[in-house]
Amino acid sequence: MKKMFFALLTSLIAFGCEDVVDIETPSEPPRLIVNGILRVDENEPIVPVEIRVSQTINFFEETPVTSLENVVIVRETFNEDGAIIQTGFSNLTDLDKGSGIYVPDPSFMTDQNIPTSILSDDVRFTLLLTHEGRRYAAAARYVKAVPINTIEQGTETIFDEDSKELIVSFTDDPDTDNFYVFDFDFGEFLVTEDQFYQGKPFSFSYFYNKKLEVGQELTISILGADQSFYNYVNLLVEQTQNNLGVFETPAATARGNVFDITGLDNIDVVDNLNRPQDFPLGYFAIVESFKKTIVIE
Repeated sequence: MKKMFFALLTSLIAFGCEDVVDIETPSEPPRLIVNGILRVDENEPIVPVEIRVSQTINFFEETPVTSLENVVIVRETFNEDGAIIQTGFSNLTDLDKGSGIYVPDPSFMTDQNIPTSILSDDVRFTLLLTHEGRRYAAAARYVKAVPINTIEQGTETIFDEDSKELIVSFTDDPDTDNFYVFDFDFGEFLVTEDQFYQGKPFSFSYFYNKKLEVGQELTISILGADQSFYNYVNLLVEQTQNNLGVFETPAATARGNVFDITGLDNIDVVDNLNRPQDFPLGYFAIVESFKKTIVIE
């Protein structure tokens, strides 16, 4: 499978010209960035909750971390009739003040961690946070994945002799229509859906457009995804430059599933249809993840 690359190239060529050239860059009010992809290992007792927040500034500058006034994950369990039968809360805090990293708050008398034992598609998780006086929300349900069967180093090249091929194999779950997100380290991601291999073993090649050293260890992960998360990552892959990670600042204002709910009384349907310009960047998801490592030869 050939990987597509998208790059933003800016060049200025002057031939004996001393005029000053001003380059106009995109400008818009700062937006909150929420990195809330929670990767679950069901063999562990708790979900590794870590919500990272930052804020957009100028186009060519790094995004600074920011702070939240309040952040909580609400979990609601539904019965077969769609009625809520149980509710729980996980309050988060930045243990390292000013880090922009929020984890379950250990100062509460009750455990604020989310146990993996409750994870199912009958549970809805809603991330609620307040930033600079505005309230935001994102809803997600747990999505399972399948293990990676094998990872092998191939011999084909498509860039130059230094490029490396990895051949990844896994077996799709036959019972549902599945979407997957692959993390190839270095902030490189790939998405796939089972439209043409449902319930079957599937293999594909991934090529690195960077020099990998002999003996270097890579960690490859497969993440479960619903169609919304699949579409979001696919869009970011298309927009991201080769030297930027997908979950760093997107090259364009791709909309995730975090919405501005300031002043709204009913957030059962979390969207921004009536506020097309009021949205942060980023995504909140709780997904099963499997990983394997390989050492480059």
